[in-house]
Amino acid sequence: MAQYSVGEALNLLIEKSKWKHKVHELRLQQEWEQIVGKTIAKYTRTVFLSHQVLTITTDVAALKHELQLSKQQLIARVNEHFQEIVVKDMVVR
Repeated sequence: MAQYSVGEALNLLIEKSKWKHKVHELRLQQEWEQIVGKTIAKYTRTVFLSHQVLTITTDVAALKHELQLSKQQLIARVNEHFQEIVVKDMVVR
């Protein structure tokens, strides 16, 4: 019988269940400021992750445009933060 630490057991449970995408979404929302910085986090209303598509909502037109221009860099930054491919596409609203 294999022995696992509590952390390893939780990671195995999350990997084998359908909770992994929800865990990624919750972490993304909680760590958003750390990923994008204080200024961008301040002006984004919602961050939503579904089927590896990151949806960001902002009321600031200039930020919306900037996010669209830097789409690939932001996707890469999120994936680097998670150390795996969590986001494949991004939509800014």
